[in-house]
Amino acid sequence: MTSTLTMAQTGKAVTEKKTFSRATSVSTDIKADPAIIWKLLTTASDYTRWNSTIVSLEGKIAPGEKIRLKSTLDPKRTFKLKVKEMDKKKRMVWGDAQGKRVYTLASKGNGETTFTMYEKIGSPMFPLYKKYIPSFDTSFEHFAADMKKEAEHIQNLKK
Repeated sequence: MTSTLTMAQTGKAVTEKKTFSRATSVSTDIKADPAIIWKLLTTASDYTRWNSTIVSLEGKIAPGEKIRLKSTLDPKRTFKLKVKEMDKKKRMVWGDAQGKRVYTLASKGNGETTFTMYEKIGSPMFPLYKKYIPSFDTSFEHFAADMKKEAEHIQNLKK
């Protein structure tokens, strides 16, 4: 798998396929404080404004809470997800029985933050339905680009 450093430089998604799972990740450097990125990640009602990959997101993004997400990848399907972990301004995990998505923020100390998004889906039954699941690569790249654009815009307004 490509290193996070390479992904951060390119902003391109990388997918690793295995028999019983698939993992996709993307990483990008954002010229913004982690607090700005964190607020964007944890404000459900604002997702559709800045994120072109989300059709709707309902619920409260907080530890143990459940959210309902519709993605442009399959707008007819509602994903019912649970917020499994939160380490404020550093890491958040949400998911369901089929997989989990991990968001991480790492301050570079120079006014930049590395934003990484990783999702692994799979199960013993994965080989039977994997052909019905579209690639996440383009969606992940758009999510990261949207995050970068919005966070840097907000950061610039603070100057």
